[in-house]
Amino acid sequence: MSIEYKINESVTVDQFVKLLRDSTLGERRPIDDRGCIEGMISNSNLTVSAWHDGQLVGFSRCVTDFHYACYLSDLAVSLQYQNSGIGKQLQVLTQAQLGPKCKLILIAAPAANQYYEHIGFSHNPRCWVLERESSISS
Repeated sequence: MSIEYKINESVTVDQFVKLLRDSTLGERRPIDDRGCIEGMISNSNLTVSAWHDGQLVGFSRCVTDFHYACYLSDLAVSLQYQNSGIGKQLQVLTQAQLGPKCKLILIAAPAANQYYEHIGFSHNPRCWVLERESSISS
């Protein structure tokens, strides 16, 4: 199987939504809100995509300063292509775009915790999330 990887290649809303559905990540993403999905794509400043016969089969979507921190917002691989090294290669290529001191940071789905530990990520229990419907209190 020949997979082609591309840095910052244009991806449509429909391609991204299909991949999210095919990867099960769609369960945790607003796939019915096209405006939100468009904003997620267009405001990411580093993406790496995996293509097989012109079809998007994997995607790494990040927001980064390229020097200190890179937040890997989405790592999606179509279920039929999982366990073939595509997710790992997406991360390798993502990291290759970053400066020598830049950390790769992500929030893992509970089922993926062992995967990230296995490939070299360290667990950090200090992540905090403020949901949009919540307010910052004084």
